[in-house]
Parts: sequence; C-alpha cells; structure tokens
Amino acid sequence: MYLAILWHFHQPIYRRPRSRDYVLPCVNYHATKNYYQMARLAEETGFPSTFNFVPCLLEQIGDYAKGIANDPVQSALELPPDGLGPYEIECLRRLVPDETRASRLQQRALESFFSPIDEVKHDKQELLNKQKDIQRNLIPLWKRLWQEGIVELTVSPYYHPLLPMIFDADSAGGEKPAVWFRYPEDGREQIKRGREYFRETFGDSPRGIWPSEGGISRDVAAAIAETGFSFTVTDENILWKSLPGPYDRKNLYLPYLAEGLPVFFRDRELSDLLGFEYHRRNEKDAVNDFIRRLEERRSLCDERSIVVLALDGDNPWASYPRNGVPFLREFFNRLNEHDGLTPIFFEDYLALHQPAREIRLEPGTWQGNFSKWSGSPAKNATWTVLSRARQDCGPLEEIMIAEGSDWFWWSGDEHTEEFAFLFDGYIREAYHQAGIQHE
Repeated sequence: MYLAILWHFHQPIYRRPRSRDYVLPCVNYHATKNYYQMARLAEETGFPSTFNFVPCLLEQIGDYAKGIANDPVQSALELPPDGLGPYEIECLRRLVPDETRASRLQQRALESFFSPIDEVKHDKQELLNKQKDIQRNLIPLWKRLWQEGIVELTVSPYYHPLLPMIFDADSAGGEKPAVWFRYPEDGREQIKRGREYFRETFGDSPRGIWPSEGGISRDVAAAIAETGFSFTVTDENILWKSLPGPYDRKNLYLPYLAEGLPVFFRDRELSDLLGFEYHRRNEKDAVNDFIRRLEERRSLCDERSIVVLALDGDNPWASYPRNGVPFLREFFNRLNEHDGLTPIFFEDYLALHQPAREIRLEPGTWQGNFSKWSGSPAKNATWTVLSRARQDCGPLEEIMIAEGSDWFWWSGDEHTEEFAFLFDGYIREAYHQAGIQHE
C-alpha cells in the first residue's frame, strides 16, 4: 500500500493595499518557526512528503527576505527594551500574553519565532541575525529540496480563492447572497497566475495543485486540467457525494479521473488525527495508533491502493510539545521503516498507476460543504460586497485579493477585526483605482 501526504502552507495577504505595511505578523512568524522546520525535517528524515505553497504566501515571504516588509511586531522585536512604548508592548503581548516585564517580554516574543529544530542562543542580536538568515534562504532551501527530489512541491490558486464559488456561487447551495457571484474567468486567472508564479519562483512548473480549501467542482477540475496540471487533491466527502452507492470504504484509496484530471481524495480521519488530536498523546503512542489505523486500511486494500493525507503544515504544531519536532521525527522515521508501506510523491504514483475510473464531481471543500464560507448573514453580506465591487470595478488586482477564502472564513467571527479591515481596505482601493466613489 502507498501513502502520500500533502502539507499545505498558506497565509492570506496581510499587507495594506498598495503598501508594504503588514497588519499581522503571521508570515514572519511561520517562516522561521514552521516553514523552515518542515524543510529541515524533510531533509533530515528523507520522508517523501508533498508541500503545497500558496503564491501570495511566497510573495510575502519574499518581502521579508528582501527587508521591505514594514511589520510593527518586527520593529518591536528590534527596538532597545527601554524604547518599547505601549503600542509595541501591546503587539508583543499578543505573542506572550502572560509576561509583564518589557525586556523579558521582548526576549520571549523573539524566541517564540524559532523552532526547537535548532538550538537557539539567547543573545538578542544573534537571534535577529538568524531570523534574517532564515528569511533570506527559505525559498532557495525549498527550491533545492525539490530539485534534489527530497520533496514534491505543489501550488494553489494565487490569492487562495474558493474556486467553486468564484466560478459560480450557486455551487455552495443553501442561503444565497443578495448579489450573485459568477466569474469563472477570475477563477481561471487565479489558477493560471498561481502556476506562473510558482514557475518563476522555483524554476519549473508544478505538476499538482491543492485547490484552495480543497474546493472543487466539475468546472474547476476542467479549468485545472486545461491549465496544464497533472493532478489535484481534495477531501473524501466529495468522493462519497460523487460516487453512486453503495458505500465501500476501499473506494477511497484510489485516484479517479474527473474532466480529464486525476483526483486524489484524502482520508479525513487520518488527516484530522494529525491536525487536531495527536498532540494530546506522547509521540510513540500517537504514531503507534496511526500505524495501527494504516494497517486496518491495508487489510481492505490491494498493493495498488494509496492512502492520502492532506492538512495544514504550519498551524498544528503549536499544540504539540516542542512545536511537534519529536512527534514528526518519530512519525517520519517509523513510516519510512514500516514493512508493506511505500511513502510516495503523487507524481511518482501516477507514473506507476493511472486512474482507472471516471467520476462526476459534486461541488465541495475540505469540510465537505461550504458553510464556513457562505450561508450566514455575515458571510453572505461579505459576498454581496465583493459581487458589487466586481461588477463596478472589473477584475482589478484588489478584487482578486478580495476573492481570497480567508475573508469569508472569518467573516462574522469575534476578534477578527484585522481581516475585516483588510477586506474592506482592498474593496475601497478597488473603487479608488477604478475612479468610482464608494460609500
């Protein structure tokens, strides 16, 4: 039995429109702590993982690498401790809320940016130098790992739009926004630009794509295939909606052909165990449990079968001891040595086994339905704002950014003011660029 794992790296645009002023430090934080850590572990263990990069994340990593990101949290880290004012202290307390002494607060906040994959010295200037070094060399490191065959890299549409709803908002079902959104040309452009930016960054075109939020439909699959991709990955719930009954679990462990595109479906249970549950156990017990579940699946399958996992490659590790390093080492090394299991890249699997069955995809996401992005009054109101702006302004860059899935994910939730601020800022800037008065 084969095993393929896709780790998804994503952050939305955190810059104010037409500037390099960053509202949140998430790209800065994850670059040194998690994107670097996962590269180091991939090289150390030799486990053949697939890593998916969203182009707008790569673009922002580039801002930090070039030293042109204006990040108030970074500024607070670099100030002399006695120069920290109330605003800087508030910025740092979002990282270390339990610290009251300014000098200690700054030191702990800076140390929180690093993974325990390396022994980190406590000298402030050495830490700042190491941070800059990681930022400058992060994308070249991933490029080298891909060129050497240590990892497989894939991409998402440029600004991480929820493609089925960009192609046609009716895909979501349920309660509809007041103004319809249907711009398949925008979806195709986001797919195309994502592929082109990846090629510019890494020197070759990606073969695979993780559609933002695992969102796919027949129209989306056709557009992905037409753009030149060789495969995509999404959630098992879409498979069960798309296949005629009766339900048979072993049907999950094969790729299918949809609109000319090979599609892999992730095992949701195994993916969610890594993402949300195994941090509660010590690493040996967690990996034992994972292998036991893999063996249960192997008993259902033949040697052609492939178990697919797909999950965030950055967010889970904050819940694990030592940022997940002991768990990931145990996980990768044990799976590499396990008899009867072949870890593999998606592209390599398809070189051995092409899909043998066609499928008519029902629209869906990694959660199954679209309820996290559409249907509530707040989320539908956000879609209505975007729809009117697209009608009024056309396919401007600011509109493409506002099509990102994150604005809708967080819409209506508490303590997400920065996301509402950024979305509103890009809508206003679109009207400004179009020369249209916007209330």
